Amino acid sequence: MMEFNLIEALGKLAMLYLPLLFSLCFHEYAHAFVAKIKGDNTAELMGRLTLNPFAHMDIVGTLVLPVMAILMSWGFLFGWAKPVPVNPRNLKDPLKDMFWVSLAGPLSNVLLALLAGVALFLVLIFGAGTAGGAAFKEMITMFIYINFLLAIFNLIPLYPLDGAKILARFLPYDWNRFLEERQAQLNMALVILFVLGGFRFLAYPIHFFTFHLIQTVENLAYLVS
Repeated sequence: MMEFNLIEALGKLAMLYLPLLFSLCFHEYAHAFVAKIKGDNTAELMGRLTLNPFAHMDIVGTLVLPVMAILMSWGFLFGWAKPVPVNPRNLKDPLKDMFWVSLAGPLSNVLLALLAGVALFLVLIFGAGTAGGAAFKEMITMFIYINFLLAIFNLIPLYPLDGAKILARFLPYDWNRFLEERQAQLNMALVILFVLGGFRFLAYPIHFFTFHLIQTVENLAYLVS
């Protein structure tokens, strides 16, 4: 019985945690990449312009909470990585450029979801009906779901999430300063909300985009095959 539980736990981690870890790292890499394009190489100098998970790992957000959520079947996967350092003084137009640096993270996850859709199309065309094809389809479906989750969650307009920094371009300076000075409290509030199930309202848009992307890919595969 113990061996079965261990195998089941490892299967869950392989299906959910590894895609989440890669997606989180890609998200942070996108921030660092766009920051460099816009003139700030702080992240690169600190070793954050990389997909190496150890460079981006936050013990609580990247390891403890996601693993607990998966193994304890909390019903909502949750996690974050260490924020990429950006020095606005190095940017050509700090307010405008920070908008793009912040938006790069959620957009990178949308890009991964769309690329996974292409991979799913190929699996449906060339691997349909096989045991391996079914397994790959399940893995790709979870990958799409995780990336839409990260994209939508990070668009919540609360610090320290990307959504707040995206919205900052359109808010008065005093409002932004007020929110920035309370990042620690807002961060803790986000964790508490997650533990109490306060983010279940995100399930609808996440399922909506995941379902429609997969349905579109399946319809295209049906037409081609």
